[in-house]
Formats: sequence, C-alpha cells, structure tokens
Amino acid sequence: MDDKTPAFFHLQYSEETAADLIGRQSVRTTFKLSERSIDALSLLAAQLGIKQKSLFDHLIEDTQALQMIAREFENVGIRPQRVPKTYVISRRTLENLERVSEEFNTPRDALVEHSIERILPLLLREKEKHGRRKELLGDLRLFLQQGSHLLERAEEQLGAGDPAYEEILAMLRAVDACCRGVEQCVSRGNRIEDF
Repeated sequence: MDDKTPAFFHLQYSEETAADLIGRQSVRTTFKLSERSIDALSLLAAQLGIKQKSLFDHLIEDTQALQMIAREFENVGIRPQRVPKTYVISRRTLENLERVSEEFNTPRDALVEHSIERILPLLLREKEKHGRRKELLGDLRLFLQQGSHLLERAEEQLGAGDPAYEEILAMLRAVDACCRGVEQCVSRGNRIEDF
C-alpha cells in the first residue's frame, strides 16, 4: 500500500481475530423443545426488543450454567411432548453446546430446554410489568381526555389564538404522542398475557 492509504487499512488481523469472526457466523440448527420453552424464548425476546438469536446465544454461551445443568440432568429429566424448532444461533454457541453435551453425555435438547427454563422468572417479571403498563395506559388515556376538555375550555374562554391555548395544545400533542408510544409498548406485550 502507498503512503496515501489511511492507517486503519494497515491493521493486521490475526488468526485469533479470524476465528472470533467465524465464531460469530450464524448457523441454523433444530432442537426438540417443549411448547412452553419455545414460547418463553419468543415472548421474552419480543418483550425485551431483542432478536431470539441474541437471547439464545446469551443463554447457551454461559458454559458454567450449561455444565451445572448437565451435572443435574439425571435429577431434572426431559419434558414430554417436544416439538422440533429451528433456530439461528452463532457457530460458537453451537460448538459450546455440543462440547458440553458430549463432555457430560447429556442431550443437546435437554441442555437447551433447561437453559431456557432459567429465563422464566424474568419472563414472569415482564408479565407483571406488562400488567402495570396497561394500568398506566388507562390512566394516561384518562389524562388525555381531561386535557382535551381543558383545551376546549381554553378555546371557549380565551380563543384559539391565545398563548395559553397554544401551550395547552402543544402539551396535548406531546401527551397524545406519548400515549401512542405506550399503546405500542402494551400491544407488543399482549402476547405475554397468556403465558
């Protein structure tokens, strides 16, 4: 390269960097899981606004937790009525899962199932928060309705061009935008009610 090439083009990449990039590569793999686990992973990812892949990778990359699950596997067992489900996960996550599965002679599906079980308390907390969001949305709608009545009074008493009327109108527009945002948040969480 010549002297005019920016310095960052001269960076050297090691084999370790290449291996890290390859480890992040996405792969598809199928697991047989209970409907409850499939739903839990999907619901929590949606509720937190993250991809299922990110949540899945987070759960399975925790080698210590996987090993603990594998050690306790005989006491835990496998849930009946399992359904095949294909996920996109990182290559590193899949390799970690297979390594622990082989080392402890524990089925991959069982490791995944019980890793997902670890998020159930978080999912239940999100369900409680969803209920509180719905209550707050009701209060917010009432507040918006009261604000509309206030705006009508301001228009009757002061006129639409009055600065106080304009301030109340601006406030109501902001509250309306806020209300729509909270409605979207609640709408995204409605699926969690049935869990």
